[in-house]
Amino acid sequence: MKFYEVHDPYYALIKARNEESAIKIYTDNVADDGDKLAISEVTEPYAAVRHSRTVDEDGKSLSVKEVLEDITNDNEMVLGRDGNLI
Repeated sequence: MKFYEVHDPYYALIKARNEESAIKIYTDNVADDGDKLAISEVTEPYAAVRHSRTVDEDGKSLSVKEVLEDITNDNEMVLGRDGNLI
């Protein structure tokens, strides 16, 4: 898996097999403005640190176990998104 960060139009941290898949995940789950994305690939350690700073639906920090599971499993997913969208 690879990790991608989008800063514009809305922030998101995405885990996907490739950039095309990351764009689809972004447009399906974050914002449907995929034509104007500022997307870049980031390293796994960077993604893990950024993801560890996100909070769940209840506003609680993720546990180390949750972060490691999300980073290491084979599921494509949004790991974090702009707080204004929640």
